[in-house]
Amino acid sequence: MTKTGSYSARETALNVLYRVKEKGAYANIELNRVLAQNQVQGPDKALATELVYGTVRMQGSIDYVLNLFLKKPLDALPVWILLILRLGVYQMLYMDKIPDRAAVNEAVNLAKKYGHPGTVKFVNGVLRNISRNRENIKFPSRDKDLAAFISTVYSHPKWLVKRWLSLYGEEDTEKLCRVNNEAPPVTVRTNTLRISRDDLLKRLAREEVNCRSGRFAPESIILDTVPSIAGLSSFQEGLFQVQDESSMLVTHVLGATPGSNVLDACAAPGGKTTHIGQLMNNQGRIKAFDIHQHKLDLVKDNCRRLGIEIVHVCAGDSRKLPADLKCWADFVLVDAPCSGLGVLRRRPDSRWNKEESTIKELVSLQEEILLAAARTVKPGGVLVYSTCTISPEENEEMIKWFLGTNGEFALEPIDNIIFEGKEEILGYKRGMIQMLPHVHRTDGLFIARLRRRERGK
Repeated sequence: MTKTGSYSARETALNVLYRVKEKGAYANIELNRVLAQNQVQGPDKALATELVYGTVRMQGSIDYVLNLFLKKPLDALPVWILLILRLGVYQMLYMDKIPDRAAVNEAVNLAKKYGHPGTVKFVNGVLRNISRNRENIKFPSRDKDLAAFISTVYSHPKWLVKRWLSLYGEEDTEKLCRVNNEAPPVTVRTNTLRISRDDLLKRLAREEVNCRSGRFAPESIILDTVPSIAGLSSFQEGLFQVQDESSMLVTHVLGATPGSNVLDACAAPGGKTTHIGQLMNNQGRIKAFDIHQHKLDLVKDNCRRLGIEIVHVCAGDSRKLPADLKCWADFVLVDAPCSGLGVLRRRPDSRWNKEESTIKELVSLQEEILLAAARTVKPGGVLVYSTCTISPEENEEMIKWFLGTNGEFALEPIDNIIFEGKEEILGYKRGMIQMLPHVHRTDGLFIARLRRRERGK
């Protein structure tokens, strides 16, 4: 059971890690909940955040090191003790500003509270042994087993490294894994219904936020300092929405016009939905579907804060859209459930929760949603398919399959995007875009734009 009370930064991190491992909680959501519940602020908040994300991100490397110094398998350890050891090793190997002595002492203090005298001695002995011998730690040989080397050094599942090596080669795979271990940029989308990007930049500067214009989307702003966003008056007034630049491009590719009918098949939490309403100048109709009612509440909240009034939320399975929506929509967005391999730096725990079989299971779901959504597109209408993954089966191969079974649709060049840096994005002339974290410094995201043929054409 999770301990409660007044937490230090390390104890905060420990409790979050426990919930992630034992309860299947999402690291980002659970961290925010525990920080707020225990009113952790300032340096303690920053340290707890670094400890949670860093320990989860580097879990593979940490466990490799622990296995070198333990006589028993990791899964034989009490959960609390395993997590305390992971926290200690992360601080010693990846946080230069924390002396080994401090990392060991704090781990021992946690072991006293979450273990017993025997485990206290065990934690102290293991961590001190690692500290004394850290220079002698040997990782797998790059020459003998490249996949094992990259997997261990950059803390990614070996199956995933092997997949990327076959797709991208050695250099790009290593760059991708390296980028996935960096903190992602915080990017916000200007709500142009209420303010221009230039004016929002000035407003954020007055709120002591260091920021600059984004590279791709015309509404994007990159925050170089990350305050408590929810506490900013500009956020509360609905002047912006937190959203990655690659995600903003999806709505520009869709190109929905004021007064049109739009179907968003997988809408929650509403980032793209509200952006569609924004670009439609709040004129028209958007039906936002999601299978989870509680997630649709997030869509409503975002619409309310941003002043978007044309969104009608609909709880339902997008594989079984209502029959009366047949040929209803001028524009349809399918932002499909996916493996999320393009956002691993943003969701560090997800790399450990996936198997290669996960992709095959998702492909079947994506096919069903895409077929159902296609039936709602008017002749001459636009269908955009997007994912936040870099898996060909879920992206290019999905579109190839769809076009092979739906002769009414054809890929359309993505010339409607209005942003600088278009030349950096491959594929837009043939109707598909693949953003890559290590190339574009955005989330990894796929977009395809298709148009349904007019009747008789």
